[in-house]
Parts: sequence; C-alpha cells; structure tokens
Amino acid sequence: MAAPTQLTESTTTVGGQTLFYRQAQPAQQSPRLSVLLLHGIRFSSETWLNLQTLSKLAEAGYRAVAIDLPGFGRSKEAVAPAPVREPAPGSFLKSVFEALQLDQAVVISPSLSGMYSLPFLFQHNEMLKAYIPVAPICTEKFPATQYTSVKTPALIVYGDEDTQLGEVSLNNLKNLPNHKVMLMKGAGHACYLDKPDEWHLGLLDFLKSIE
Repeated sequence: MAAPTQLTESTTTVGGQTLFYRQAQPAQQSPRLSVLLLHGIRFSSETWLNLQTLSKLAEAGYRAVAIDLPGFGRSKEAVAPAPVREPAPGSFLKSVFEALQLDQAVVISPSLSGMYSLPFLFQHNEMLKAYIPVAPICTEKFPATQYTSVKTPALIVYGDEDTQLGEVSLNNLKNLPNHKVMLMKGAGHACYLDKPDEWHLGLLDFLKSIE
C-alpha cells in the first residue's frame, strides 16, 4: 500500500512575478530530499500531475514541486524572457529555490526549460543535489569546459526517436564528468510521456543512488 501523501496548489513571487506551482510530499514523515520539476514548451506542471510523477515521488518519500514557468500554464501573467530560445539568467531558478525553500534539490529539466536550468547549473551548482536533463534546449550555447567543471551528479535522459534535440543535448551534456545516461527506446522527445513506467523506474533508481 502506498504511503499517504499531500498534494497542494499555490503561488509564489519570484522577481516581482507570480508563479503557480503544485507540490506533493509525504503526509507522515519528513521528505528525503526535494525535487523541482520544470517543463517543456507545450506543457506545464499539470503534465507531472497527470503523469503521476508528483504522486510517485511523494509516495517514495520525496518532496516534489512542479512549477509553471513564466508565460505558461497558470503562470501566464508572468513574463518569459525574450527571445525564448536564449538562456535566461541563472538567478531565476536561484530565486525559485529561495522562494520555495528548496535547499540542495534535484532539478528535472525537459526541453524548453533548459534555458533556465543550464545557466543555473553553471552558476549555482552548489544548490543542486543532482540534475536530470531530458533533451533540453540551449546545451550548445555553452563550451565543453563549462560542463567539465561541474561535479553535480546528472542523469541524462532522452528517447532514441528524438534524433534532433535528444542527440544534440547528449553530445554536449556528456561532458558533465559525473553523469549516467538513460536512453529510452521507442520514445520520442517527450520520452516520459511515451514510456511513463520506465521513466518513473529510472528516476526513482537514480534518486536512491544519490541519497
């Protein structure tokens, strides 16, 4: 039987903008660690709710927080950096961490959210317990030397049918010295949607390995 969990919805203020987020955590114990879930361009925090990633993380004893990035989902009033394909300041996720009290958290970063997570990884990796990029954008904007200087554990996830962003991001991200690769066969760009069971199994295995 799964451990009881609490699921809540709320907003926080980051840089004067209101961001919506969903949070799931164990109901009867202190969380083992925190996981921040970002999202791609066609998605929002609701993706992780519907896929049950939030509940599965909470059942496993983690605090899982999924935010709607500026301009998306229920954070539509917040303004996304322009143009959308360029990296945002690393201070954005630092402010999110501080607002949500995410000390030493894991960041899951698919697709579009790479514009936020990569600058944060390079500038504030002391705040990161681990990094889980899922075919993120913007990986080519940084030199190999920047990747090799980051010691944060990483799980690089992509689907083998994602021949564009999946392969481009892998070629850059594999310069991270402390990484593992999770290749999901028969899965596309949003590989977690194509193979949810495999995604959750790989995710929870990796989280156990870094505790």
